[in-house]
This record gives sequence, C-alpha cells and structure tokens, in this order.
Amino acid sequence: MTRTVIESKTKTAVIGFDEPFCVIGERINPTGRKKLAAELEAGDFSTVESDAVAQVAAGATVLDVNAGVVYNSNPNPNETEPPLMTKMIQLVQGLVDVPLCIDSSVPAALEAGLQAAEGRPLLNSVTGEEERLEFVLPLVKKYNVPVVAISNDDTGISEDPDVRFAVAKKIVERAADFGIPAHDIVVDPLVMPIGAMATAGQQVFTLVRKLREELGVNTTCGASNISFGLPNRHGINNAFLPMAMGAGMTSAIMNPVALPVNQARIAEKKAEVEAAGIILPADIDDETFVTLFGLGSTRPRPGKEMEAIRAANLLTNNDPHGGEWIMFNKPADEQGGATSGRRGGRRRRG
Repeated sequence: MTRTVIESKTKTAVIGFDEPFCVIGERINPTGRKKLAAELEAGDFSTVESDAVAQVAAGATVLDVNAGVVYNSNPNPNETEPPLMTKMIQLVQGLVDVPLCIDSSVPAALEAGLQAAEGRPLLNSVTGEEERLEFVLPLVKKYNVPVVAISNDDTGISEDPDVRFAVAKKIVERAADFGIPAHDIVVDPLVMPIGAMATAGQQVFTLVRKLREELGVNTTCGASNISFGLPNRHGINNAFLPMAMGAGMTSAIMNPVALPVNQARIAEKKAEVEAAGIILPADIDDETFVTLFGLGSTRPRPGKEMEAIRAANLLTNNDPHGGEWIMFNKPADEQGGATSGRRGGRRRRG
C-alpha cells in the first residue's frame, strides 16, 4: 500500500491508504489574516507560536508553514520571504515535535525552508506548470522529500475532473523522470466550492478514487474550500471530510482548532441573558458562562471537523480498539501533553 513518510527530528507521520487520516494544520499562514501579516512584518511571532501549539493539541499530525507576507516596507517576496520562512520553521520546530509542510509560491523560500527543516518535511507545492516543474522537482529529488502536487497547469484550473486527473498524471510521470517515486507525491485534486458548482463534491470523490486506483498516489485538499461562501460551513465540512475519506482521500490541509469565543460575543450573550431576566451569579467566570449557554469555550479546542475525522478513523478500522476515539472524548486535563518543546540541530538528508 502507498505510504508517504514525513518526519520531524523525533516524530514520523505517515500518509497512507491504511493509515489514520493525516491532518495538516493550516493556521500558520498570513494569507487573509491582516493581523498576523502585520505581526510578522513587525517581528512578532506570538500568534505563530500559539497557533502551532493549539493545532498540535487539537490533533494536527503535520503543520503547514507559510511565510507569504507582502511587506509594506518591501513588497518583493523574493527578498523578504526566504529569511522569514527560515525564522518561522526554526521557531515552530522548537515548540512542537510534529513534522512540517513547507508552503510557498516563492522558489527561494521553499529551499530556505528545506535547509532549515529538521527531518523529512512535506514540500507544498508543485503544479503542472512547466516553470514550476523544472524548479520544484529537482528540489524534491535533492532533499529527498515528498511533495504536494496540485492539479492545475499553465491553462489554469479546469472545472473538468478528467483534465485535473490528466495534470496529476503528468506530474507523477515527470517526477518519475527525476527518480521520484509515486509514493512521495500527494496529489491535491482541487476541491471546488459546492456553492458555485453543485457537482463539486461528487467530482472530487470520483477523482480521488481514480487517483488512488490508477496512479496509486495519496491525496490531500484544502478541506474548507468545499463550503466557501455558504452558511454553517462547519456542518458542510463535517459531512465532506468523512465522505472524502470513504472515497480514499488520505489527508487534508485544514484548521483542526475551534477558535475561542471572543469577549465581544460573551458580552453580547450576557446582555441577551440579562434582558431575558435571568440573574447570573456575580462571580461566574467566562468559561463557565460560555459552556452553560452552549457558546463553545474561551480556550482553543479541537473543532467539530476533528470529531468527524476521529469517528471516521474508528469506523474504517484505522483506530485499533478505539483508543484514539476514547482519548479524544476524555476531558482535556486527562488527555496528557500533546506538544514537546525542544531545540536541536538539523539532521542531514541524502
């Protein structure tokens, strides 16, 4: 069976047909996050640190690290992104011990990340575009790492799943020319928003089966793309992920964390409660309050998507004896530590 091995200095994550679903945490990415982008430009890595720890605690087995900030002071990412990627990789792997996924569209940033990473990271990504193939595949071979292959090429992203399959096949064949085996390629078949394309779910399930059966490759996706622009996105994601797993998808780049309830929402709810004539204890703390009224938690915790994935792992016999499901449903203070703070040198790779 196809197995894609990703390593940190001390841990191994395996993406495979007969392995538990691999959750690649997506939060360390400034795209669309103005606050994080501003922090990074100012040299403030506090959000990166908290996101790294929270995602691993929520169940991520790999962390994606993206340094794609366009600085106001220097809008040239070819100059700013490589050193930022190095800093972020070093910081994250000093806080948590899970393997990393190095994510960039800037070639020099990909290599900077590979040089800084310990173990055997996943490289994100290569596409079917000729220029990208010619740069990224030699890097994959040089550093002996697996790579995410995105099913678009110089013509863009096709709505036709047969075209997307053909692009994936082209990448696998070109990789073979460099001596890169199919088990080191994780194909992203590109999930379209269901709100824009009614058949998007059916398309990706069919495509994942075909990629598995005909190319023998592992697969991944940006899981939240399926629900883009629709209400109750978590509800859609929760249904999509187990269905994708059933079709053969073996990993996803996603947010494993249910974000904390913010103070504005707490104040709004307290005002509603008081307006309804309900008298709250004067000493009630925020965590007790949000739990009592079903708002969630004031602390990061595993999201509902993680619950769906854990349940699907159990149902597909990728959670022997249900140990992970039982642990997942224990109170947080009974689950034990999920992170490991340590420092260490970079291991050489062949």
